[in-house]
Amino acid sequence: MILSNDTITIEVAEQGAELVSLKKDGREYMWTGDANYWNRHAPILFPVVGKPFNNELHIDGRSYPMKQHGFARDSRFEEMGVGCMRMVDADRREVYPFLLALEARYRLQGSAVEVTWAVENKDSRELYFQIGAHPGFLLPDYKPDESPHGFIRFFDKYDAEVAPVVTSCLVDGNRVPRAADVQLLQEMPLMSDTFAHDALIIEQAQVAAAELCDRHGRPVLRVSCPQAEAFGIWAPDKEGCPFVCLEPWCGICDTYGFAGDIAERTYIHRLAPQGRYEFTYFIKLY
Repeated sequence: MILSNDTITIEVAEQGAELVSLKKDGREYMWTGDANYWNRHAPILFPVVGKPFNNELHIDGRSYPMKQHGFARDSRFEEMGVGCMRMVDADRREVYPFLLALEARYRLQGSAVEVTWAVENKDSRELYFQIGAHPGFLLPDYKPDESPHGFIRFFDKYDAEVAPVVTSCLVDGNRVPRAADVQLLQEMPLMSDTFAHDALIIEQAQVAAAELCDRHGRPVLRVSCPQAEAFGIWAPDKEGCPFVCLEPWCGICDTYGFAGDIAERTYIHRLAPQGRYEFTYFIKLY
């Protein structure tokens, strides 16, 4: 699916309804999906964000296998109209015992993209889920031997610049408390070792928007999500990695050792039968 206006052009793949290209004036902003670093672009994280401990969900006394970030990103979507797609293989009751529908909608607004994912509970019981975004963006004028490679600025829901505090680190993809909290800079430099210990996870709705700037501090793009409960900043810890992911989430990975029911997971969402939930985020190009 390709959408275009006078300013930007986007391309969305059938696989995972994933945004794979975002161009303005012929310039590409999305990560290319080079498998040498990361073979995705901007996957939908659903029905979990991050990794369940031991790759298992516990639901009504049973254990179900669930891999990191869920199955939506590997599912096929079909077009339902201009800018709208729906997941075809939504019945995954062998791993997720709920009936549901998942839609993805993309709308262009000048130099911005509005992305909305809608979850519908088709079951006769309450639905538990998480949902989040994982878009990757090319670092402007990237030069491996020149640091910093860019900067990230953080903003709260009032659009005030903030210096968020990171309270957890990741062990095998799950959260553990840091020995001491780490306060990030309002303008955080992206260095070659920024992600040496995996993603930076900002919890407790401290951040509603993150802005990617070039090496001279000039804004390139902004990812915003007023409803975000957590925000992830990540890139593979690989030499010469030329991109970074800015990830607003309504959900988060399990704490290390968690073995509780799905209803007890951090930032879990509940949806009544026949209910509908919408997750929306924006990408604005400068």
